[in-house]
Amino acid sequence: MSTTLLHVGRAFTPSTEITDAGILIRDGVIEAIGPRGGISLPADGNEINATDRIAAPGFLDVHIHGAGGHDVMEGTEDALKAVSKTIAAHGTTSYVATTVTARPEDICRSAEGISRYIALQHQATDSRAEVLGIHFEGPFLSPIRRGAHPAEWLKLPSADLLEKFIAAAGGHALILTIAPELLGALLCIDVARRSGLVVGIGHTDATYEEARAAIIRGAHHAIHVYNAMRPFSHRDSGVIGAVLTSPDVTAELIADGVHVDETAMRLLLQAKGAGGVILISDGISATGMPDGKYALGALEVTVSGGVCRNAEGKLAGSRLALDRALRNIVGLGASLGDALRMLTLNPATLLGIEYKKGSLRVGADADIVLLDDTLNVTQVWTRGLTN
Repeated sequence: MSTTLLHVGRAFTPSTEITDAGILIRDGVIEAIGPRGGISLPADGNEINATDRIAAPGFLDVHIHGAGGHDVMEGTEDALKAVSKTIAAHGTTSYVATTVTARPEDICRSAEGISRYIALQHQATDSRAEVLGIHFEGPFLSPIRRGAHPAEWLKLPSADLLEKFIAAAGGHALILTIAPELLGALLCIDVARRSGLVVGIGHTDATYEEARAAIIRGAHHAIHVYNAMRPFSHRDSGVIGAVLTSPDVTAELIADGVHVDETAMRLLLQAKGAGGVILISDGISATGMPDGKYALGALEVTVSGGVCRNAEGKLAGSRLALDRALRNIVGLGASLGDALRMLTLNPATLLGIEYKKGSLRVGADADIVLLDDTLNVTQVWTRGLTN
């Protein structure tokens, strides 16, 4: 792999901003970053002049079901390649493939297929996004707050079933979504935490007390906050009240302008701060595709006017790409550095990989996105590879 010196007008690490910056990439890793004047071009290197561009870490999506006409539940190499290629064009350089509620054997089959793909993907010779692992969204969800998840396959939390999912993931299980009020949930949280999974509270009708019990037990993440959650009121603050007032809980946000009202987004940003929010796509197979009919697991979803709904008329994921989420959050008044943090450093920290992903730092993977002044993606590197 060649050595490249990328010269940009501004680089967000994202915690600091460097003007007239140089980023030296060697063998897919960042070897140096700082003011361009302080970095020498190696004899075997080539320099890319992009002084009219902004460099940022590649975006990391911890909650995405599909893109490019394919769903991660397909579990095939072709499907995952299509998802990875589509989202990379919008700046997402790594992601956690997210399943949906289905028959347990179908979830296991999908997890096994995703695990096989993860083992092979480093043979890629282009900048398609990297699958980091698996997020199990379902089947341990509240029937009252199931959203588009099929009711017939919902299950009470079962440690034995969870262990089957984890085994099928072959060491690549990263996140579990669970409704903490369900019988058996706390035991499942224990199993998940012992196995190294992030536990996210979601699709839940939990009271404040039930949510806090799960947080104390080790759940420290909240799945697409506001959506598929017990509503907040002044006498029943519920799970949303617990999330907003627990500093150690990170909060996912679908910033597509459809799932969450602008005022509610502002409230979440003010309550959690830039370090406590993670922007996600919740994207389905329709991402990067025109309106029409698409799959979310075994569900048929109709996309009209860019909005995804199932046969019941319920929102069923989104067609959001993370570059648009970035522009939307900046449009709400967030600084560019704070908005980028929600797409990069925060999700990487959630997964415990902030020294390899989500940052422009020495030793990190060379996952880099170039943006123009309107925050549109112009070029992407994934582990030093670009198209």
